[in-house]
Amino acid sequence: MKAVFAEAQRAHDPQMFLSSGAPKPCPEKPARIDALLGAVQRMGLEVQAPGDRGMEPLRAVHPDRYLTFLQGIHDRWRRIEGASPEVIPNVHPASRTDGYPKSAVGQAGFHMTDTSCPIGPRTWEAAYASAQTAVEATEVVLAGDRAAYALCRPPGHHCFAELAGGFCYLANSAIAAERLTRAGRRVAVLDVDLHHGNGTQGIFYERGDVLTVSIHAHPERFYPFFWGYPEERGRGAGEGFNLNLALERDTGDDGFLSALGQGLDAVARFGADTLVLALGLDAFAGDPFAGLAVTTEGFGQVGRMIAGAGLPAVIVQEGGYLCPELGDNLEAVLRAFA
Repeated sequence: MKAVFAEAQRAHDPQMFLSSGAPKPCPEKPARIDALLGAVQRMGLEVQAPGDRGMEPLRAVHPDRYLTFLQGIHDRWRRIEGASPEVIPNVHPASRTDGYPKSAVGQAGFHMTDTSCPIGPRTWEAAYASAQTAVEATEVVLAGDRAAYALCRPPGHHCFAELAGGFCYLANSAIAAERLTRAGRRVAVLDVDLHHGNGTQGIFYERGDVLTVSIHAHPERFYPFFWGYPEERGRGAGEGFNLNLALERDTGDDGFLSALGQGLDAVARFGADTLVLALGLDAFAGDPFAGLAVTTEGFGQVGRMIAGAGLPAVIVQEGGYLCPELGDNLEAVLRAFA
């Protein structure tokens, strides 16, 4: 199995985010790369840098208005007298069908769902490299490999078509799924991150050609709060093609693996021939976000169950934060595909 990684992903180094109204150090730091890359290297996987396929794969998911915003907002923000070093919005519209402002402050509120996606001077560079990493792994699978691992950072599954949020700026897993779909594949996105993949869900919510499945902590008391409920099944042409498997806090291996079995059954019923695995590792019992209680051994079983489905897989890194076992958890999953 090949792994794909771009050094430019280190460029994004957020200093803080707001949590419960208080500024706190941002846990989505470049050091995550070292733990994940170390696991890949221990496994002896071939690591390749992504090619640059330009904006076309991004435009397949994100409108130009949003991409223009991401590329230029930090420079515009820093021209505001007294502005913070990083772009963090302080105002949001009641609905994205409201007016679209010209103001940098207004556009930040329009395009950012929350205060946990600060934009710094090199955020675009890193997010662009992360998206290209997902695209490259997709091309590896389209060329015939059984699986490829995209070490994407910053992550992407909380990003909607034109909304950043939850440490995410470009929708890496959705970009991979859309590229596979346009290549003629029947694609299911299976998200095993602690947090609901609300951005991915939103992008495909009214479509029936991509199945989205998310296993996550129940949003009644956990981020992203407003999305991820079991009754969200899709809309219009997409009705019945979204499945949310919401788990109670502190659910361990047995409950998580039971939900995974349900998710894989849905993938089989859909008739998927290719899988995008949105691989969050923050369901781990020792992860700083402490929402679920999956063990390293449990992650090994997660990998074996998904690999056992026999589908080509683009494995896109999502969450999973600094703890001593982060690399071990990645290795436990990837061993099933290697």
